[in-house]
Amino acid sequence: MSVPGYGRSDEALTTLSAADRSGETGLSGRPTMRDVASTAGVSLKTVSRVVNAEPGVARETAARVTAAIETLGFTRNELARSLRHGRAGALGLVIEDVANPFYSQLARTVEELAHAQGHLLLTGSCGEDPAREQELVLRFLRRAVDAVLMVPAGEDHTYLRGELTQPGHAPIVFLDRPPVGIDVDTVLGDSRGGARTAVEHLVAHGHRRIAVITDSDRVWTARERVAGAADALRDAGLDVDPELIVPGAHAAGDAEAAVRRVLALPAERRPTALFTANNRITVGAVRALRDLDPDEQPALVGFDDFELADMLATPVSVVRQAPAEMARLAAEAAYARLDGDEQAPRRMVVPCELVARGSGERVPR
Repeated sequence: MSVPGYGRSDEALTTLSAADRSGETGLSGRPTMRDVASTAGVSLKTVSRVVNAEPGVARETAARVTAAIETLGFTRNELARSLRHGRAGALGLVIEDVANPFYSQLARTVEELAHAQGHLLLTGSCGEDPAREQELVLRFLRRAVDAVLMVPAGEDHTYLRGELTQPGHAPIVFLDRPPVGIDVDTVLGDSRGGARTAVEHLVAHGHRRIAVITDSDRVWTARERVAGAADALRDAGLDVDPELIVPGAHAAGDAEAAVRRVLALPAERRPTALFTANNRITVGAVRALRDLDPDEQPALVGFDDFELADMLATPVSVVRQAPAEMARLAAEAAYARLDGDEQAPRRMVVPCELVARGSGERVPR
């Protein structure tokens, strides 16, 4: 029979309990805690206290135990220990695509913070597939990770309600996009505000026809960035031209094709500036612009920075998010829950920063 929410069996628990009683916490064929106790002339409980850095052991006794451990080459069986404690000693992280610099920086920061806590990091990419998201999250929870941090692909998270009602459940923290149907700690970038800043910057340089090249409108961040761009246009007294709102550019190749299409519009409808709503889209836009004479290129501001953006012939202006800060806040929220924090779930929004490098400062031609 499985223990709800953890996927452990009674057989496994019985086996480990027997190991605890015998003191056999080392791997088969290797020195055990019983061997350490015998060599040091102490009880199994004393060895356990020293191994787990618990108080109540005299300094001289602890030194004897430590010397016996070093002499015998004893190592603790971490798998058995984690199962006895009910957790895997790991965090689970679900992101969209580890190859994307934004998500790789999230993962790197979470990994560093987990390492500082003595935890491993288990990472999976769901690639905007809600079914894959659900599969990864539930697999992590069944393996009893200590907490799950996730960038959701779907917009229905009621499948986690049962998990969240389990006693002692693993904390779940959402990143980059909010949960739908549940209430948990959430850390977001300011997608709407950042997009608004980008378009305001283009308007300030004289642009009135600004194309917004964005991901699928089923993606929450894409919708937020279109909304922010529309806010800026309306505040400037400009129309939001549906022809210049171009969704569906999920990959760089899609974005390149979309930019070529809008630049092929008749002169009176052609945009003089582009706002590209994520770093993959910006890369596609740069490819579409490379064959144009520099004097004919539209202005460009992208959302999210990307490697070498500042090294191009005309460096790319961007609205830069702070993925490391987002990851830090999410990990801290998870560890606070593990330490007993019972306050209401929090929603934290991390501001963006406009980085003007040249491409966004072109004036209309």
